[in-house]
Amino acid sequence: MDTGWFKSSRSAAASDNCVEVRISSNGAGVRDSKERSGPAFAFRLSVWGAFLVEAKAGRFDR
Repeated sequence: MDTGWFKSSRSAAASDNCVEVRISSNGAGVRDSKERSGPAFAFRLSVWGAFLVEAKAGRFDR
């Protein structure tokens, strides 16, 4: 399983002011869409899943 890098469907199509995510069997990666050759954060799938649950629940809303 490897999704390749992708941006949220809610991101503006022409914008590079986003983050990109990649899901694979090794975990999840997150990188700055403006710096694609730069570093990426890496997370275990369980940690990424827990983050998504909290984000969808509004835990990080300002």
